[in-house]
Amino acid sequence: MTRWGILATGNIAARFAEDLTLVPDAELVAVGSRTAESAELFAAKHGVARAYGSWAELAADADLDVVYVATPHSAHHEATMTCLDAGRAVLVEKPFTLDLADSTELVETARSRGVFLMEAMWMRCNPLILRMVELVAEGAIGTVTGVRADFSMAGPFPPESRLRALALGGGALLDVGIYPVSLAHLLLGMPDHVRAWAKISPEGVDENTGIVLGYDSGAVATLSCGLVGASPVTASVVGTTGRIDLPSLFFRPDSLTLHRAGHEPETIHSELVGNGYQYEAIEVQRCLAGGLSESPLVPHATTLEVMGLLDDVRALIGVEYPARR
Repeated sequence: MTRWGILATGNIAARFAEDLTLVPDAELVAVGSRTAESAELFAAKHGVARAYGSWAELAADADLDVVYVATPHSAHHEATMTCLDAGRAVLVEKPFTLDLADSTELVETARSRGVFLMEAMWMRCNPLILRMVELVAEGAIGTVTGVRADFSMAGPFPPESRLRALALGGGALLDVGIYPVSLAHLLLGMPDHVRAWAKISPEGVDENTGIVLGYDSGAVATLSCGLVGASPVTASVVGTTGRIDLPSLFFRPDSLTLHRAGHEPETIHSELVGNGYQYEAIEVQRCLAGGLSESPLVPHATTLEVMGLLDDVRALIGVEYPARR
């Protein structure tokens, strides 16, 4: 049995707790928050045995095998470091941190202490995303020449929303743009050229952003994200002999359609139970059972490369978050 703790009590923490009930040999035994009241309310709702009124108390619980950090991303570094300092394995909600420097510090800390650490990029653990990667590797669509992906939400978001707060890492890029960028990275790796443009909000965060990643191979990724209009949230992977289409929501698909030259389109289905977070929890438990300090599906190198790409895009569009130190 893998004993889980959850750090934070917001919406995503609640959805993860729900999905954890779908994971074999998983038990949610503790929750921690900045206040005892919030932790106790969450514990009562989700049947959690222990509630802690501070992150440090949760991290100090020696009965825990792993902690899921579900805070807003501006707090990921502090919360994760608290857990790593206590020797706890950690699954950190995406994006890992606000920038590459902080992400690198977390990875180096985990490695130096031999503690498991993984970014909760659930898309990379989704069964159909994994099947898509297999199809590409098998040459089902030839050589990949392009990736197109979008993720934009309609809003409007109120002034107090974290999505509009610069200090909380607000904006479209880190919250939803990370999915198109991660998909392109999954299929094409690191680009040789990065271009980007964005409409910047009065608060200083990006609210409508376009990204083009160019590769010396000739491949191109065209990506977009935003907070001012709902996009289809779909994706396509184009190859020299075919195409794979991912429906809305492409980052947690329940089907994909394979188009091959000379063949009828083939749709592959996979029932998506729950919210889709269980797959990353299953991967964490698999790694812990195998004594791994990082996941082969979401390795540290990938997390750092994607974080570096997001830094590059932010520099191009002029979004700068307040320094943590």
